[in-house]
Amino acid sequence: MDSEQQLPRWDLGDLYAGPDSPELARDIEAAANGAAAFAERHRGKIAALSPSAFAAALDEYERLQDVLGRLLSYAQLRHADDLDSPDNARFVQNVSERVNAITTDLLFFTLEINRVEDRTIAGWQEDDRVARYAPWLRDVRTFRPHQLGDDLERLLHEKRLTGAGAWNRLFDETLAGLRFDLGKGEVPLEVALHALSDRDRETRRRAAETLGQVFARNVRLFALVTNTLAKDKEIEDRWRRFPTSAASRHLANYVEPAVVDALITAVKAAYPRLSHRYYALKAKWLGLAKLEHWDRNAPLPEDADRDRPWPEAVATVLDAYSRFSPALAELGRRFFDRPWIDAGVRPGKASGAFAHPTVPSAHPYLLLNYQGKTRDVMTLAHELGHGIHQLLAAGQGTLMADTPLTLAETASVFGEQLTFRALVAAERDPARRRRLIAGKVEDMINTVVRQVAFFEFERRLHDRRRDGELTPDQIGEIWLVVQRESLGEAFRFAPEYATFWCYIPHFVHSPFYVYAYAFGDCLVNALYAVYLDGSSGFEERYLDMLRAGGTRRHRELLAPFGLDASDPGFWTRGLSVISGLIDQLEGAEGAR
Repeated sequence: MDSEQQLPRWDLGDLYAGPDSPELARDIEAAANGAAAFAERHRGKIAALSPSAFAAALDEYERLQDVLGRLLSYAQLRHADDLDSPDNARFVQNVSERVNAITTDLLFFTLEINRVEDRTIAGWQEDDRVARYAPWLRDVRTFRPHQLGDDLERLLHEKRLTGAGAWNRLFDETLAGLRFDLGKGEVPLEVALHALSDRDRETRRRAAETLGQVFARNVRLFALVTNTLAKDKEIEDRWRRFPTSAASRHLANYVEPAVVDALITAVKAAYPRLSHRYYALKAKWLGLAKLEHWDRNAPLPEDADRDRPWPEAVATVLDAYSRFSPALAELGRRFFDRPWIDAGVRPGKASGAFAHPTVPSAHPYLLLNYQGKTRDVMTLAHELGHGIHQLLAAGQGTLMADTPLTLAETASVFGEQLTFRALVAAERDPARRRRLIAGKVEDMINTVVRQVAFFEFERRLHDRRRDGELTPDQIGEIWLVVQRESLGEAFRFAPEYATFWCYIPHFVHSPFYVYAYAFGDCLVNALYAVYLDGSSGFEERYLDMLRAGGTRRHRELLAPFGLDASDPGFWTRGLSVISGLIDQLEGAEGAR
């Protein structure tokens, strides 16, 4: 395994040279003055603008958003680099407060757009410069039924940092400060979670117990964060007249609730033939009558998952991408040729992995916690897919580059699929090939079954929260029920597992985000089947889909491939890919 010094560190200098740089101070001042002047010229007058005047206003608004996005991205990335640093925490809070204040001056723009008549919108779009923004205008106006009065919108906007944003920060900094005793000194969360995949069962047990003990000591705080954010969301949802706790997420994803319901229903119905069946098989392989929760990610008995040095991981992923599309691999290579990746594990650094798009005038950055295992290679493939997607979508500009969450996972999961297929194709030993397939099945179960279980946990928690605050034990009960439903009878859950909801950041930062992973995985399974069928021009259609950013909805993006997510059979076909791999594993087991 490469040491920390041999793994890449990002250089945020492409955004700003430092928190005290003159360029950063200049941009904050220019954005503040620009936003104030924009509001002075246009507030209360949007409906009366001519097409050319509205086009000029749109251009100016987008430029301001790009500068503000750059400032906020730099502060967030610097904070993620070391969450333990008081200076970083202070810096991200100060920048967030300044950006929040500046965007308050810009808030009127979309509010007034939503009050104009459809015929005014149509008239504006007679100007080609406005017509280019038609997808953005469409998306802004989607929220018209849920828009409040200007004063209320301004109040909610200004209070966000001292409301939900403050609780998000408390969660992040508390989690980053936790330490776990694995018997060889205390380690941060990422290392303790990684130990749950250790070959030695005693190591896994100890990791699970210390995770549970530390979570239990802090569970009242995490329950307070969860209860407060759920209540805060319920209040705003009620004022905005959202019918369910997940409805605002569906609207933000521009996906019909019926489509999401079809996905959730299909996955839950598939639990017995996916996770239940696989984990019963895994218990047999491990020689256990019951799996404990710390056995879920255990290596198979004969699986010597060797360390994969960073250069090997890079070569594996880029080669897999290149076999599909040299153009895709060339974009991916930029991340390794330039300091756009932070890959090492260190105390204080944000856990997990992400691709931050920053703004189209800059470039994405990738954060990983690379520890040299096959799963880490797949995580690299996943986050690189996000980064490439973000590069391709940048041409849409600041207002239209962002992709809805349900489609944002497309390139990342597709990149994982390419890398997995390449690893399997290169493996000649049947036993090692079986282990690769088993690893992929586990990853897909984690992406589809586990994330749908997370969604179900959130839905039940938010519904119960409407009746009053939940105790840590009540939250733990909901957690255990959905875990038993999703994982099946193969598992026995130790008491400490009731606290393992504590560390999931999506519950805090992005309620109901999680189904996007299942949506993306099933979508990519269907998409990859089209690719394997030898569909003519697939590569260019795929790249065109990624270039679209947020300009097209799922129906428009999938239509060129002959796919339709509103078709009830769409999700079943995606899930059949997972069950087909489990069939292969059962067949291999029978042949042994």
